[in-house]
Amino acid sequence: MAMQFLSDNAAAVHPKVWEAMRAADAPQPPYDNDALSLELDAKFTALFGRPCAVLWVATGTAANCLALATMVAPHGGVICHREAHIETDECGAPGFYTHGAKLILAEGEGAKLTPGTIDAAIGAIRKDVHQVQPHAISVTQASEYGRAYQRAEMAAIAACAVQHGLKLHVDGARFANAVAFLECTPWEACQGASALSFGCVKNGGMSAEALVFFDMELADLARLRRKRAGHLQSKGRFLAAQLLAMLENDLWLENARAANAAAQELGQAAADRLMHPVEANELFLTMTAPEREALRAQGFSFYDWGDGAARLVTAWNTDPLHAAALAAAITAL
Repeated sequence: MAMQFLSDNAAAVHPKVWEAMRAADAPQPPYDNDALSLELDAKFTALFGRPCAVLWVATGTAANCLALATMVAPHGGVICHREAHIETDECGAPGFYTHGAKLILAEGEGAKLTPGTIDAAIGAIRKDVHQVQPHAISVTQASEYGRAYQRAEMAAIAACAVQHGLKLHVDGARFANAVAFLECTPWEACQGASALSFGCVKNGGMSAEALVFFDMELADLARLRRKRAGHLQSKGRFLAAQLLAMLENDLWLENARAANAAAQELGQAAADRLMHPVEANELFLTMTAPEREALRAQGFSFYDWGDGAARLVTAWNTDPLHAAALAAAITAL
């Protein structure tokens, strides 16, 4: 059996999540009227220290795109990094959910936006009826290259959004890993956001993501859009159970810290091969094709990342023996 560093999506479901789902297997009102779903707002409000309205959905794609659909009209646009997940890995779903809104691509080292790159993207757009005008900014925390937006960086982007009159969306598929790395409060890692997709599946969940709204009017609109999009599951209590299990005793942070620790061990072994600093649970290494095949021959699974590179992803349940073995194998290349 391969030692798995392909993706945190491939990791096992945490036992406490399974236990919570089994405990939820009792008669309850359908859709989001069950007792567990009705707990979510209060639990996330306590976590973020400000009022939250929380909707469960089954996928990160749905969470991101339902959020954006509440912020952006069909004739508008979303400023995002050109390597953001909503641009490269969601098969046009943002345009589908928003009924045609455009992604306006910006630059930034480590797949991170800055106020400067946002201003440059906006500055290239004429302020007339012939060009798509931006309605929102979307950032990924942590970014597609495993880079965390520092507190000051998030604050600067939030201020930039206010300056331009734009809503701010945070794609938090690996939000827990960013918070664990930054050692900050959850709100500091997404400050200024109108909506956040709070990742669960990559962090030990099975089939639930939390769409967290800090703007209650947007949440009301998202409830209608969730139903229209076919994401209002009749047995929603099983999704709510997963999210509540993650919050219980900060399991979400415990899992992220375990994944981050394994990534740091690999990062130390990779040394000069690292293409980006290790700030979450993803690593990108320069590696020739023969070197990659040599690692695979030893039982390690991971993705190639273009020519001359490999992507390694750790998870909440990465076996410490596997991480140590891969670290030794990288050092020996």
